Amino acid sequence: MEENARQYVREQTGLNMSLFEYEDEIKLNNFISTISNSQIQVIGPEIIFGTLYDRIGYSSINNDLFKHLVVTRLFNPGSKLKTIDYLSRYQGIIYDISKIYCFLDNLCLRKGEGGRGAKTEATGIKRQVEDITYIHTQQVLGGKIEVVFYDMTRLYFESSDEDDLRKTGFSKDGKHQCPQIFLGLLVGQGGNPIGYELFEGNIFEGNTFIPVLQRMEERFNLGKPVVIADSALLSNKNISALEEDGYEYILGARPKNETEIIKRKILALDLKDGDVSVVNKTKTTRLVISRTDKRAVKDTHNRKRGLERLIKRLNSGKLTKSNINNKGYNKYLKMEGEISISIDLEKFNADAAWDGIKGYLTNTCLPAKEVIRNYKNLWFIERAFRMNKTDLRVRPIYHRLYNRIEAHICICFTAYSIMLELERLLKATKSNISLKRAQEITYNMYQIVYQLPNSKDTKAQILKMDKEQQELYGIIMSSKKVC
Repeated sequence: MEENARQYVREQTGLNMSLFEYEDEIKLNNFISTISNSQIQVIGPEIIFGTLYDRIGYSSINNDLFKHLVVTRLFNPGSKLKTIDYLSRYQGIIYDISKIYCFLDNLCLRKGEGGRGAKTEATGIKRQVEDITYIHTQQVLGGKIEVVFYDMTRLYFESSDEDDLRKTGFSKDGKHQCPQIFLGLLVGQGGNPIGYELFEGNIFEGNTFIPVLQRMEERFNLGKPVVIADSALLSNKNISALEEDGYEYILGARPKNETEIIKRKILALDLKDGDVSVVNKTKTTRLVISRTDKRAVKDTHNRKRGLERLIKRLNSGKLTKSNINNKGYNKYLKMEGEISISIDLEKFNADAAWDGIKGYLTNTCLPAKEVIRNYKNLWFIERAFRMNKTDLRVRPIYHRLYNRIEAHICICFTAYSIMLELERLLKATKSNISLKRAQEITYNMYQIVYQLPNSKDTKAQILKMDKEQQELYGIIMSSKKVC
């Protein structure tokens, strides 16, 4: 009857008006007055990150809690208690903290007894994550991984207690009092992740390189890609292992640590700004040497600053015979007689010849400039660490038990893969939305959950999006799984 009346008014007046507008407003106002805050939910993270989680293939893990932990890490990184608060407040999902900790305890189980790091094989969700991530990376890179990059970073704990895994050691962040672990990460071009391993916090970095590489080769039938790593992982043991296993490599070199014969050959090149040359080290290896004025200015500045600090320490009377070694700028110290310590300015000035020089050790047949270009792509892995430390807040770590620590890293590793996929799609569509802005946009994408007054059916409706939100939503929904 009401609809017939509306139709009659339109036909007689030509106006789209209703005799019942006042009643409609009352009904609408009454309906709105029943809406509570709990019915308004932040849906952006689920729409954007959740869709990419499924698209990459992580949905085959078939575990809702793992997905919630990953999406929350992308949207609101923090403690697991914060995760519970987010899920309760914005998603209406209730989890007990004990259930989450129990889940973490079993997320990264390993075969064998007492296995740590690369010594044993992961099972459970971690293994599934590795499989899915590798397949996705392989697809993104066109089906073949030809170059891999390896590096390590330290992750510290807000605790003073040590155990088998968490050990105090040298910390670039000045957290010498905090136990730490090492995270070894292997990625392909573009920073696309391949795999990772955890190691004790007091291990020598160079001893992690080959175990991770061998494990990934066995795990994924990786083949023999060109391996690129920085000078911190350079050792005769690692080089021999790479050559014995048939790997080609590009490693950061330390020209000043070479033999006197090699050093004389390098300095005899008399390189100018932008020059690149090669010194043959063995029958199979070459040192690619480059020089830039920009690097020379930086090297000179660092040397002078180091000398100033050394002079300050010397004048304070705190230097002893034990300080005379080759660590850092201590190499400029020398003994005069039996008790006097001084600075060897002749050695300091001689080092100026090396300012601006950078070396790369390789057994590839690539042209020298191509070697340097490939090595510079190490920034991919440096960026991966930066994204994990800043955007995903992988550290500090508050967990104590090994399985929970590795579960935390596994969640961050999965989240990083999703961030990289989001960035790839933004670039592929030539969007002006940055990765950071895309994350921010998800914060204000809402849906309302309501009940129809007559049928009592529960409905969910995404609220109208602004222009940026519509663009991001369109990019995600129109994208397809990489084939």
